[in-house]
Amino acid sequence: MITGVVGAGSMGSGIAQLAAMSGCEVRLFDIDKHQLTKALQDISLSLGKFALKGVIGQDEMSGILGRIYTCESLNSLSDCELIIEAIAEDLALKKDLFGKLEPIVSQQCLLATNTSSLSITSIGSVMKNPDRFLGIHFFNPVVMMQLTEVIPATQTNDNNVAKAISVIESWGKTVVKAKDTPGFIVNKVARPYYSEAIRMMEEGIADVFTIDATMRNSGFKMGPFELMDFIGHDVNYRVTESVWKSFYYDSRYKPSFSQLRLLEAGYLGKKSGKGFYNYPHTPGKGIDIHPELVNLIFMRIISKLINEAADTVFYGICHQEDVETSVKLGLNYPKGLLEWGNEIGYHKIIETLDALYNHYHEERYRVCPLLRKWI
Repeated sequence: MITGVVGAGSMGSGIAQLAAMSGCEVRLFDIDKHQLTKALQDISLSLGKFALKGVIGQDEMSGILGRIYTCESLNSLSDCELIIEAIAEDLALKKDLFGKLEPIVSQQCLLATNTSSLSITSIGSVMKNPDRFLGIHFFNPVVMMQLTEVIPATQTNDNNVAKAISVIESWGKTVVKAKDTPGFIVNKVARPYYSEAIRMMEEGIADVFTIDATMRNSGFKMGPFELMDFIGHDVNYRVTESVWKSFYYDSRYKPSFSQLRLLEAGYLGKKSGKGFYNYPHTPGKGIDIHPELVNLIFMRIISKLINEAADTVFYGICHQEDVETSVKLGLNYPKGLLEWGNEIGYHKIIETLDALYNHYHEERYRVCPLLRKWI
């Protein structure tokens, strides 16, 4: 399959590498020639690491690189059978791109966006034949992350959805299908991990070190503040803001002034050398935390996460098994959230959320009806 990738940043180069490693001939386009050069260097470096580990041989590495062609004109994508866009998260830019792409490619070419939070339906609205347009959302690093979300637009033909899923599965990915709603599955369900942690920090319940240590000790690979710093506040805050606005300012997704101020100061996290932590940073070990505080922190965050996972199923955004797959493969959580809720006891989750609602009188703590049904 001849595959086009538009945008040669970290996501675009990762998608190009994945497609080429899966045997596709790839056309990689970017308006910035220097970015194209850097993308090829990054792909070569990545493949070199695979070769050193013995995952691929030198001949295979050369073959993969030989299947990637850089392009300086959109017209070079005319013979592609699938094109995936990975440019900046800007609705107007994406609409403009697909408006230009549609007349260039054949009627059979699948067109897809890698957006993490923008409306697929809105992007596709600029096309005359949007039935072959959909979202294919990869996670970074693309080659290593197992999960991919496929999101049909309101206009997408079911046969084209099936075709896209088949292609991505042939690339070795686990695919979950999501409804075209803000944040899809992963970025919607993950919001409380950040927001509830920040809320407790802002209230003075615990500091960032204590909250991070508590969640790491509970099985998470990184604490919420470490993870926000790792992702980058320019990315994490913007996704939160986008989801919040798209859900009509639902308080469950309300962004934090603390994170906004870091963004405004240019303290983007690990990549800028400063965020919630100063870098280089080594996670604290052996922090002595009172058991009651550990339980309070953990139950507030896990209850919100489990409630959000249940809410995602309740509103038909995805199937129950897909939300579990998504958090394990897309977020690297130690277990599925609904499985976790069942182990803790849904009655305890409901008690925690009801107590928070009665204390704060905020809709962000309302209990999903599914949880009450499951007890």
